[in-house]
Amino acid sequence: MSAVEAETSGNTTDALSQRARDLDAADPLADYRNLFVGTDTDLSYLDGNSLGRPLKRTVTDISSFIQDSWGGRLIRGWDEEWLELPQAIGDQLGRAVLGAAPGQTVIADSTTVVLYKLIRAALAAVTDPARTEIVLDTDNFPTDRYLVEGIAREEGLTLRWIDADPASGVSVDQVRAAAGPATAVVVLSHVAYRSGFLADLPAITAAVHDAGALMVWDLCHSAGSVEIALDDADVDFAAGCTYKYLNGGPGSPAFAYVNTRHLGGLRQPIWGWMGRKDAFEMGPGYEAAPGVRGFLSGTPAIFGMLAMRGTLDLIEEVGMAAVRKKSRLLTAFALELYEAWLAPAGVQLSTPRDPELRGSHVTIDHPAFREMTATLWGQDVIPDFRAPQGIRIGLSPLSTSFSELYRGVAAIRELLGGPESGATPLPGAAGGFDNIGDVPLN
Repeated sequence: MSAVEAETSGNTTDALSQRARDLDAADPLADYRNLFVGTDTDLSYLDGNSLGRPLKRTVTDISSFIQDSWGGRLIRGWDEEWLELPQAIGDQLGRAVLGAAPGQTVIADSTTVVLYKLIRAALAAVTDPARTEIVLDTDNFPTDRYLVEGIAREEGLTLRWIDADPASGVSVDQVRAAAGPATAVVVLSHVAYRSGFLADLPAITAAVHDAGALMVWDLCHSAGSVEIALDDADVDFAAGCTYKYLNGGPGSPAFAYVNTRHLGGLRQPIWGWMGRKDAFEMGPGYEAAPGVRGFLSGTPAIFGMLAMRGTLDLIEEVGMAAVRKKSRLLTAFALELYEAWLAPAGVQLSTPRDPELRGSHVTIDHPAFREMTATLWGQDVIPDFRAPQGIRIGLSPLSTSFSELYRGVAAIRELLGGPESGATPLPGAAGGFDNIGDVPLN
């Protein structure tokens, strides 16, 4: 590198570092970061789209629950509070995050189980025998695809696949072309897990309804990071996890949203004692509890619900509009860093540039990233890897700072070993990468 190039590179780095500090200083949500565990370290956590940080209050909440509610009240806790938690937290989630009126959201099982219930319930609500197709896309999250394939096999239905571009997502026009007189149900993700593409939820829902079909949305990568208005869009059904942007913790239970117009007489397939009318009667036969409570099956995962209450309280305090504004600023800064440092090193951007078309994570691709991810983790820089060669930079608005993002992308630049970094490149960086398929994923 010449002296002039080195000086230019240094000036760019200094300017971006100062920009990160300026963005943090101007961030009205900056102080909320201090409420999360581990944010007082130099670790760069860029994986909040897979598992959110815990709130510091969660330590107190869970300790108090063990000492007072569980340890103090013991079995009496079911009578006093616990039985109502799935709906109470569901209503708060609906109010704070989903744009859903009370009585339509419940905290239930894992995302996989909740989606299974909703898809089967949607199919059961379709009375036209000519509607024998389920529409889904080729790049939806694996659980969604596997579930639909299994259900289609169980029910003798046909799958109609939308061929989604992994670098973008499913468009309204594609849905209009795929959905027709034979369509029973359409299953899509609001934010694509791979690219971060933000689908047009209201327009796609309307297109599905125009075709006479029902819509099931997967909100796993959007709940808590982008604004959602399920009631306004007249969405039929939706599911989502709570351990990403809602900070519920590993394996925290998912939620189910059922539009109130579908609740009367709807059948979900997994009958369990908690979803029965008068669960403690323990009587013969099954009569579903009225309303969304009928979507429960087994005993609620009380521990798994405790942590998410803190995040819902924060979101109600600041509002989803403010959360979404910071999400857009974070992803925009990620693109600035990409353009300055990573694009010249041959890294591909696989996330839409239009802020209206992306959620809260940015995906970049390079042959070196499979090997690089383990190295980054060893340096306390935590993105996640998605095969075959993608790194997702997940930006959780309440807990991620701009300086944290800067440090993480700077570490990627260093490992790429481009001309600006002065570092020795990893195999495959800024050059050929031999036998990429043979490199283990650590």
